[in-house]
Parts: sequence; structure tokens; C-alpha cells
Amino acid sequence: MSVITAMAATEAKGHLKPMKMDLGPLGDDQVEIAVEYCGICHSDLSMLNNDWGMSAFPLVPGHEAAGRIVAVGKNVKARSVGQSVGLGWFSQSCMSCSSCMGGDHNLCGTAEQTIVGRVGAFATRVRAHWAWATPLVEGLDPAKVGPMFCGGITVFNPIVQFGVKPTHRVGVVGIGGLGHMALQFLNKWGCEVTAFTSSESKAREAKQLGAHKTVNSRSDAELAKIKGSLDFILVTVNASMNWQAYIDALSPKGRLHVVGAVLEPIPVAAFPMILGQKSLSGSPLGSPASTATMLEFAARHKVEPIVEQFPMSKANEAIKRLESGEARYRIVLKNDLG
Repeated sequence: MSVITAMAATEAKGHLKPMKMDLGPLGDDQVEIAVEYCGICHSDLSMLNNDWGMSAFPLVPGHEAAGRIVAVGKNVKARSVGQSVGLGWFSQSCMSCSSCMGGDHNLCGTAEQTIVGRVGAFATRVRAHWAWATPLVEGLDPAKVGPMFCGGITVFNPIVQFGVKPTHRVGVVGIGGLGHMALQFLNKWGCEVTAFTSSESKAREAKQLGAHKTVNSRSDAELAKIKGSLDFILVTVNASMNWQAYIDALSPKGRLHVVGAVLEPIPVAAFPMILGQKSLSGSPLGSPASTATMLEFAARHKVEPIVEQFPMSKANEAIKRLESGEARYRIVLKNDLG
């Protein structure tokens, strides 16, 4: 089926409206997914507002999809019609560069992004290269799994990439859409987990989600008390902070890792980094293999995002809820577009 129904905006900051769109012929290496659920992410909002200057209109958001394959291209052998899969930020990579050949498909320089210049998953159907349509694992709720294909893999990937150990003491900065999943993953990984938040209510929730300790992220005095105590700190917020205090909180060979899209430069003094052999790093989402590993781990340890659900036809109301900052902790749209 090439003609689908999608929720599309025709201009920056515009409202989403149902629109018929023609996807054209299915590619030889593509699968077509009937979307059952799709999460909403701040990246969808940024693309709708054209905050990054790369949005093309009409724009169809949606890059946290869960659904079933309804068609496969002629070259596809590793996926089949009827299979339950999920799709995240990336929908294709070149499969031939050194990154792809080395298993780091998410670092491919020409990777296709699901909602950039193409139709996303706020729609009846979405397409992707078969390798990026990751099979769902038994035990995961299709109504909740969508956010794991963006927020979930964003916080899980660094755990694998940088060798976080069960014996490590780890901090998570920001207990929101990303951070609430990071707490669960790291707790089940075996780490001693410290949650950094300035919200008293979120501090209580953080302990329910897996944090062993909480620290006021805005208190220099509390940050000073944990100086030199953490092996790894994961920053999930996009706000400016007392960066040097967090560097100081690292133990020797510790790492401050950023996955939140902080817009301002991060000022870091070189001397403390050198003396403690510390690192500052960042990462995008994960490869198809890392995503599959995350799903297996999540199913085994009962890790899932906390979600609020809206009908996809009410996507504008859901976006307002996201903008308000009151969502706990991710929003998922149930497809009712017909």
C-alpha cells in the first residue's frame, strides 16, 4: 500500500492534521510497518518547530514506532510479514562504510533519519531498511516499548559502549524521559545508582525507579560532598550546569557522558581532567545490534518506560502535554487513524 494516512504539519510550529500521502514503491531492502503505537519525543517537537533548520514540510513526526510488518522488499530475507518490530530515529544506513561494517551503523555518515526528509510514524504505516526494523522480544508491552527505540537506547548504548561494570558507582543527571529509563537499566545492571535532580517529587520517584541515593543537582554544597566518588555520570538533560562540579564528582578514570542535547558549549578545565585521567564524551542512539541487546535485557529484567497514552488523532493535545513538562515520563500515541 503506497497511499497512507498521516498526521502532518504544513509549516513550522503548525498543527498536525490528517493527510493522505503517497510513499511510492517499496524499496528492495525495505519493510513496511503497520504502526500500532508511536512515542512522542522532544526531537519530534524540535523538528515540528524547525529548531534545527532541517525540517521539510509537510512534516510527519514519529520515530518511536511499534507495529507489524505488512510488506517486504524483494531482497529482504531476515524479516517477514506479520513480524512485530520497532523503529527508532534511524531508518537506513549505507551498510558499506567502515562504521557500518564495524557494527556501528548508528555512526554512519549518511544514515537516514526517520523523520528528516521522509514520512515518520505518526501514520498508518512507516517504512525502513529491514536492518533498522528491530524484532520485538516476548514479554515487552507493545503499548510501552516505542520510547525504548529512542530514549531507551540513548541511555542503554553508553552502558555497553564504555564498559560500565556492575561494581561501578554511577550517577544519572535529570530524571525525565531519558533519566527514568537510565535509572532502571543501571540498577538492573548491578550498579550503585545516584540520581541528580532538583525536584523533591522526582527524588522520591527516582528511588522507586532504582536509585540508591539522590543529590540535589543545583546544590553546590551537595555536589561537593560526593567529590571523587562516581565512576560514570550520565547527563540526560539539555540545560547548562555547574560542569566543573560534576567533573570533580568523578573518581580517577571517571567519565562524564552527555546524551542530552546541551546547546551551550561545555567549559571544562584541562588540569583536573589530566590529573584524574578523566573523560568527557557523548553518543547518539545505538546500532541495530545494541538495540536488540537492550530489548533482551529489558524483557529479562522487566524494564519499561512509564507512559501516558493518547489516541494518535489527538497528537496535538499530546504535544501540548509534552511541552508542559508535566508528562510522566513518556507519551505514546495509539494509532486510530484507520
